[in-house]
Amino acid sequence: MSALGSLTRRLGHQQWFATTMRLLVPADRLIGRLTKGRVVAFGLVPTLVLTSTGRRSGKPRSSPLLYVPDGDTFVVIGSNWGQQHHPSWTFNLLAEPAAEVDVKGRRIPVRAEQVTGAERERLFRRLVEEWPAYRTYVERAGGREIKVFRLVPA
Repeated sequence: MSALGSLTRRLGHQQWFATTMRLLVPADRLIGRLTKGRVVAFGLVPTLVLTSTGRRSGKPRSSPLLYVPDGDTFVVIGSNWGQQHHPSWTFNLLAEPAAEVDVKGRRIPVRAEQVTGAERERLFRRLVEEWPAYRTYVERAGGREIKVFRLVPA
């Protein structure tokens, strides 16, 4: 891991960092579009771009997300930087599980499955290994259980 990646993981626990990064998401989306998905999250963590169908609008909605691989699936978490509400993409996936991910410039149709119980705990531990600040986000989330999804290639 690069020195910048290590520093980013340490700073991830800070409230100011989460707030700043949340504000930079539009720039990250632009970089992702310009590089055709090859560079997202400023290249610091493994990231995919999830495109789901808006549950109200019916329009495609894209979100850059950190992921961990689990076999041939992708695991993502609806931490929303520790905010007390779920991110909209989680509601979109619950309403319409068919989606698409862009991983390193490769588009893959997927089907989302919300993970619960012991399997959620196992995958949450894997996510925390990649981004330790998720533990802090759980504390900040004010008691809401942060949703974890497995994205299975269709």
